[in-house]
Amino acid sequence: MNGNLALTNGRIFTEYDSWDDRALLIADGFIVDVVPADAIPEGYTQVNAQGGTICPGLIDLQIYGSGDDLFSAELSKESLHRIDQRLLKQGCTSWMPTLATNTPAVFKEAIAVFQDAQSPVALGLHLEGPFLNPAKRGAHPAELIIQADVELLTDLLAEQDVVKIMTIAPELMQADCIAYLLEKGIKLTAGHSTATFAEANRAFDQGVTMVTHLWNAMSAFHHREVGLPGAAMLHDKASASIIVDGIHVDYEAVKVSKEMMAERLFLITDAVASCQKGIYQHILNQDHYTLPDGTLSGSALSLLQAVKNCVQQVGIDLAEALRMATLYPARLIDRQDIGNLRPGSRANVLVFNEDFEVQQVVFQGELLD
Repeated sequence: MNGNLALTNGRIFTEYDSWDDRALLIADGFIVDVVPADAIPEGYTQVNAQGGTICPGLIDLQIYGSGDDLFSAELSKESLHRIDQRLLKQGCTSWMPTLATNTPAVFKEAIAVFQDAQSPVALGLHLEGPFLNPAKRGAHPAELIIQADVELLTDLLAEQDVVKIMTIAPELMQADCIAYLLEKGIKLTAGHSTATFAEANRAFDQGVTMVTHLWNAMSAFHHREVGLPGAAMLHDKASASIIVDGIHVDYEAVKVSKEMMAERLFLITDAVASCQKGIYQHILNQDHYTLPDGTLSGSALSLLQAVKNCVQQVGIDLAEALRMATLYPARLIDRQDIGNLRPGSRANVLVFNEDFEVQQVVFQGELLD
């Protein structure tokens, strides 16, 4: 459904505000305003939210694929578009295709495919590797993890602007490499790392702004050396993603993390897809994925399920859980036009019911089937 829309009969959440008995007005692909339900202008088609929650479309900054499409194993614009459509049906209207440690050739091919695909849903690429610490490699192949230098980075990244985030082990990354990546406008996040508290703080001071999947594949929080988790919690410029599926991180650890980090903690799925080829062969085990040897390799979450878990399992208020999947990730990538329902923002909207089931999705002002 195209044209001017008015979403009614739901509770509207955006940033720090929520409203009942209001209507969300959408025109020409953008948010117009939130108005009293009895003050909808002429020319708007009313869409009944049936008492559901109306919020910005969700934003996932680390996801590898969905269904049977693992982007790194398919590397085609058709695969990317299929993932787009599956995620839209889940209420995720913005995502960052992520590639785990691989060869430079695969990364270059992914960059070319992404540039050609011109996806309206995907925000850019997140490269999780190959500049990681083998001691915390998790599911990443040790033989493909390499040491960065500026010449290598220049060869990989110089002729593109689609890589937006890179996960690195900061204790192994030279200052000139960090400076080069930051000059390219790439957001850096620390992960798969043995960084000490001091090493992590030094990286945050150099411009690394995030931590990848807090608690997973990183130095331990110990009472004599709090490592990367402790540094993330205590450094006021550091944010961290977290996988709230109850498998990657215990719900009690999520509670502790939220108490310590407040608005600096945001949600990702780290979701992969079933895959039987290539170097990442992911096998679905009911609610998570493993490699053939049993190594935990990714989640089977949707981002809306992560929000539900935050509310029902962790005890986070719904409004705050939604901000963790909308406002906070948008802030981190400097996007003011998504993750909120302010006038002038893109009309990417999710409506879901009390059971956290998707009812309606509006993408770029169009009500999807």
